[in-house]
Amino acid sequence: MNFYFSMPILFSFYLSWVLFCSLASPNSVNLPLKAASLGWNSSAVNINKAEKLWRINETFYNFRLSNKQFIGLENQGNKLVAVSATEKFPEAFQITRKNGEPHRVRFRASNGFFFQAKSEMQVTADYKGPSTWEENDPSVFNMTIVSTMHGEYQITNGYGPDKAAKLMRDHWKSYITEEDFKFMSQNGLNAVRIPVGWWIAYDPKPPKPFVGGSLQALDNAFRWAQKYGMKVIVDLHALRVSQNGSPHSGSRDGFQEWSDSDIQETVAIIDFLASRYADHPSLVAIELMNEPKAPDLKLDSLKTYYKAGYDTVRKYSSSAYVILSNRLGGEWSELLSFASNLSRVVIDVHFYNLFWDNFNKMSVQQNIDYIYRQRSSDLRNVTTSDGPLSFVGEWSCEWEAEGASKRDYQRFAEAQLDVYGRATFGWAYWAYKWFPAYPTVMHVNQIRGILPSRMMPGSGSFFRPSIPSTFLASGVLRGMLMLQPEVGGSHDNFFFDGIEKVKQSEVLEAVIAGDTLVTRMTLVKLQKRFGIAKMEGKAYVGDDLVCEGEFLVATGTD
Repeated sequence: MNFYFSMPILFSFYLSWVLFCSLASPNSVNLPLKAASLGWNSSAVNINKAEKLWRINETFYNFRLSNKQFIGLENQGNKLVAVSATEKFPEAFQITRKNGEPHRVRFRASNGFFFQAKSEMQVTADYKGPSTWEENDPSVFNMTIVSTMHGEYQITNGYGPDKAAKLMRDHWKSYITEEDFKFMSQNGLNAVRIPVGWWIAYDPKPPKPFVGGSLQALDNAFRWAQKYGMKVIVDLHALRVSQNGSPHSGSRDGFQEWSDSDIQETVAIIDFLASRYADHPSLVAIELMNEPKAPDLKLDSLKTYYKAGYDTVRKYSSSAYVILSNRLGGEWSELLSFASNLSRVVIDVHFYNLFWDNFNKMSVQQNIDYIYRQRSSDLRNVTTSDGPLSFVGEWSCEWEAEGASKRDYQRFAEAQLDVYGRATFGWAYWAYKWFPAYPTVMHVNQIRGILPSRMMPGSGSFFRPSIPSTFLASGVLRGMLMLQPEVGGSHDNFFFDGIEKVKQSEVLEAVIAGDTLVTRMTLVKLQKRFGIAKMEGKAYVGDDLVCEGEFLVATGTD
């Protein structure tokens, strides 16, 4: 006689989460943090590899070369030259497009004439006549956009001050709301890492083309975080002239130009943020800069800024953590000795199995092995027993493994939670929500279907069970079985009483929370007089046998 039952696997392992944060004082911080990053993106458009377009309005642009100089007219004549290395007085050119073929364009200079190709090596601004848009017209050019940058600068600059203000206000009101904080707090996250741009310090009237409103959005986040018992990491993500040239760094055109001359202004932004939020009970940390990039941003310059930024935070708070982001492309341990001389500091590292061609060639298992071997080693390099805390400030469930199943994603997520859970300050997942333009960033609803549960439902606390000996403990499996009609039609109910002779298979190690356990029960012995039965049970996840044992059950009749 056979019986079947299925149930969700509710055990959790490897990592204990901290669920609640004290709001009484900023000194009361439960670590490690488990945070979500509330992300956004920034910045410009290329004509080709040699020229970058800086949009002024719908038709006028500046042209910038790869040597960072702007194109202009020599002595207001017709010869095009690189005339300026600054953006203060660049030449503006008007672009007109052929109707129906927007890639076919003409460029009008400030002298009123159009560009024309005199030869393959010479272009002048002296074409006077109208265009026929024919192939032999020397004033017609084919424009190919090889890459674009998407950020707040491009949005506000592209839409103009009136449309952009409404668009951004609508975005701030709807993208992240109080319901998101409620959801995160109910699902085990105890912090959020919020990226902000340098222009927030000038709100409500930031420099053009930015529009006011981002500061109110951050204030709202602090209020909601306090209401739902969460902590806030304020992350200075975008700096004027960019610390890494990436779209999310505030770069207008992909150049990385932050240097010593920008330290004073950047420290002033940290001063603004620290003075505003230092006494807020939800502030846990301020991150001085996100992802500075080596080698263009020199380590000595970064340390100079980090020390000035640290001192600025300490003017307002002795308890808020100060987060120092490692350089992209730098040595993992390059900030350790510097940070060891400071108090309540954190080293931030970002781990993705993306953005490197070698990941494209890795199988599912190779990606998982990389987490356990390489990422584990990388994290150890920034984790010390008596120095700064370590923080995996960004990681993701996305990867380049082809044909990965949901189970594969779960294993990949589990591996990262296992390894990154060893960071002494915690981790932050990038990102809580995503834009359709960035499909490699997973939406929270996708994340919920992948990340394993970390707590027993309704318990409000986390635990670390010993899997081999207690996997089939009666506390987990306690419940009721009903004899299936197709195998006898009995109305007897069977109640668990005990389990003996449990054997586990190697597959058990791959079983994760959220899997469905199906157990096939075979009746071995039944003593109806005493209502006692012995059954042999084999438990499966899919087609894999994960464990087996003998069950002692008591019977009852309807």
